[in-house]
Parts: sequence; structure tokens; C-alpha cells
Amino acid sequence: MGEITILIVDDEQAVADIYGAHLEVEYDVRIAYGGEEALEKLDEDVDIAFLDRRMPGMSGDEVLEQIRAEGLDVRVAMVTAVDPDFDILDMGFDDYLVKPISRDDLYETVDKLLSYAEYDETFEEYYRLVSKRAALQSAKSKSTLEASDEYQELTDRIEELEGALDEAMFDLEGGDMDALFSSGSDSDSPGQQQP
Repeated sequence: MGEITILIVDDEQAVADIYGAHLEVEYDVRIAYGGEEALEKLDEDVDIAFLDRRMPGMSGDEVLEQIRAEGLDVRVAMVTAVDPDFDILDMGFDDYLVKPISRDDLYETVDKLLSYAEYDETFEEYYRLVSKRAALQSAKSKSTLEASDEYQELTDRIEELEGALDEAMFDLEGGDMDALFSSGSDSDSPGQQQP
């Protein structure tokens, strides 16, 4: 993966500029101060967008709909000052952050979204190769397959990908999995009260 490009969209210019200052140390950063400007700065080079949900004019929700309608492969973190409601269930974002957002929150979110993107690509390649292997196994004899260098390379690559997928799942089962399901609160959630 080449240089990572991040689009920060927030109608509060000071907030957008602070996020940009934090992230531009390691990433190529674009900043937009509204929904229309976000769409102007959005292209296939953008890997991640931090998208303020509540903006005058074109809202973050509308920008997100446009991103998904255009089929752009952009990981989107919605950023808002309001707690989420059930309307988020139908939205196509990848992460949801409630302000205030710290520098560490920004970097953790970028790392998480990049690892998910890498996982998706690895899984897609794995699926394609396993399908090819299955097709060959149904059409060729075992001895023919064992004699083939190409088949051995295919098998080796599948094993490499299985290792990478196992490692990604291990990461998710550790801290990332906990982060996926944490409520951001130390209090018990309704279904998990102590007896």
C-alpha cells in the first residue's frame, strides 16, 4: 500500500485543522470545511474519511450516502458530538466516534480501519485462490497436481494467506475485538447487569 490519504471533513475549521495537524505527520491529509467541499476533494486516492455528521448545508450523512453511491473504496469514520441513535443501523460507515476526539483516538481509528482494509483484501485473495484450487482438484488427478510447480506455488500462497487471516482474527479476538464491542462506558449495559 502506498501513501495513505485521509480526508477530514468538519464545518468547525479549528477542529478540522487540529485533526489535520495531528495526522499530517504520518499521512497525506486533505481538509474540507463542509459537505460540498468534501465531495470536491474526494477521489479514488482517499483511503479514510473522518466525516462530521452534523454540518449545515450538506450533512455528513448525505456525504456518506454519496460516497457509497459512487462505489468509492473509502473507509469512513463518522464523527459527531451527539450520541448515536437507531438511525445509524442503516448507515454505511466503518466506525463511529463521539467528540471530543484525541490525537490517540485518531491514530487508533486509522490503524483499525487500515487493518480492516488489509484483512478484506487478504480474504478476497484467499477466496479467489481457494476457488482455483478446488477447480483444479476436481479436474486433475492427485499425482498430476503433486507434479505441478504452479499448483505447489498456489498451495503455498494459500497457506501464507491462512496464516495472515489467522493472525488478523487473533488481533480481532484481542484488543480490537474488545474495542469493536465496547460501549465506551464503564457502567454495565442493560443486558449485562451483575446478578
